[in-house]
Amino acid sequence: MDSILTGYIPIFLFIGLTFLFPIVTLLIAKLVRPNSGGEGKLAPYECGVDPESDARQRYAIRYYVVAILFVIFDVETVFLFPWAIIYKQLAVFGLVEMLVFLGILIVGYVWIIKKGALDWA
Repeated sequence: MDSILTGYIPIFLFIGLTFLFPIVTLLIAKLVRPNSGGEGKLAPYECGVDPESDARQRYAIRYYVVAILFVIFDVETVFLFPWAIIYKQLAVFGLVEMLVFLGILIVGYVWIIKKGALDWA
């Protein structure tokens, strides 16, 4: 029975070290680092310019709509790359499928333009 348990000693030591290492490292770092600071260090910094307003203000929904539209069209155009790689293997069928895909994409793009989602005025 003792020989079975002695085989687990290195495992328990390793588990203990994995829990102890981050704690000891953080404590040593706290003791070694300089403790300087103040109001200037806690002030918000934005590209060298003082912020004009609070960061928790409301944004217009238009920003989110444009971001979502960008992601949608960007992700859909990524599907063109695999098609371009095996274009010769797909032959006419692949060409027709990609034309249908691009047609749907263009119809969506025209619909978005007509809805005015991309108007910044």
